[in-house]
Amino acid sequence: QVQLVESGGGLVQAGGSLRLSCAASGRTFRNYDMAWFRQAPGKEREFVSLINWSGVSSSSADSVKGRFTISRGNDKNTVYLQMNSLKPEDTAVYYCAASSRNSFSVSKAYYEWWGQGTQVTVSS
Repeated sequence: QVQLVESGGGLVQAGGSLRLSCAASGRTFRNYDMAWFRQAPGKEREFVSLINWSGVSSSSADSVKGRFTISRGNDKNTVYLQMNSLKPEDTAVYYCAASSRNSFSVSKAYYEWWGQGTQVTVSS
């Protein structure tokens, strides 16, 4: 069974940090682009950050640039999202996703595999 499993979410005060992890099982994703998306209550799921299959290229949404950093583990089958200077507007369920198309796309339509999500809540 192919799975992406997120962990590391929780409750943090504004200005704090969290590190999300996404571990793959059931198949290898080391040759796939991987990304983080988030969805706040009543809102569309939106792009946060993505990293290409090699880990060399990455991109982030303007709303998180300079605060969030995406990276891949040495095995390339794990992806992390380091979130610093968190704001209440970062509160959402965060989803890990993988794409075999390697098109370096910010569109959720390009991602075939999704995790169940991990809740991040930032209090003011």
